[in-house]
Amino acid sequence: MPKLSPDAPFLHPDVQIANSTFGAYVEIGQGARVQNSRFDDYAYCDRYADIANFTVGRFSNIAAFTRIGPTDHPFTHAAQHHFLYRSSYYWDDAEDDPAFFAARAARRGTLGADCWIGHGAIIKPEVTVGIGAIVASGAVVTRDVAPFAIVAGVPAQPIRSRFSAPVIDRLLALGWWDWDHARLRAALDDFRRLKAEEFLERYNG
Repeated sequence: MPKLSPDAPFLHPDVQIANSTFGAYVEIGQGARVQNSRFDDYAYCDRYADIANFTVGRFSNIAAFTRIGPTDHPFTHAAQHHFLYRSSYYWDDAEDDPAFFAARAARRGTLGADCWIGHGAIIKPEVTVGIGAIVASGAVVTRDVAPFAIVAGVPAQPIRSRFSAPVIDRLLALGWWDWDHARLRAALDDFRRLKAEEFLERYNG
């Protein structure tokens, strides 16, 4: 396992990074592609994740072969092929369409702190996945996901919440994901051994 750093992300082989920033203790898995995105502290993605135009919150867990922020084609036009906007691929005297790419990049989404995106899931542009939520493997998320909700299916639908409403409110108020590195280390044993309700009692949540 890599030793993660507060200073630079750990990049596994064959990653592609464009116009993106990374916080402390971030890991980007083999073959992943990250474009026009921000990874906050402790967030990671596994192998061959493809992430565009998203803010990835602290402690976000992104499994392998996910697609987050897949871009759209101009399907309202006479043609939807990328010769419309990647025109320089095809003609020496045609430029690419910067307005199209700017519109794509503006459709940003957000993964909340400590959410878990399962293997092969797809999350559409401009979606917010709430703090602590779980997106099941293979799900296609087309609308916002509430904090601590579990969603599954195509399109993704709520299955249940991880915790009761009072526990969710207490976790949101405690906000452990905003603790500093030393405080997280001091609480590590309790994170490992205590269930959520017990953790809240221990830390006055």
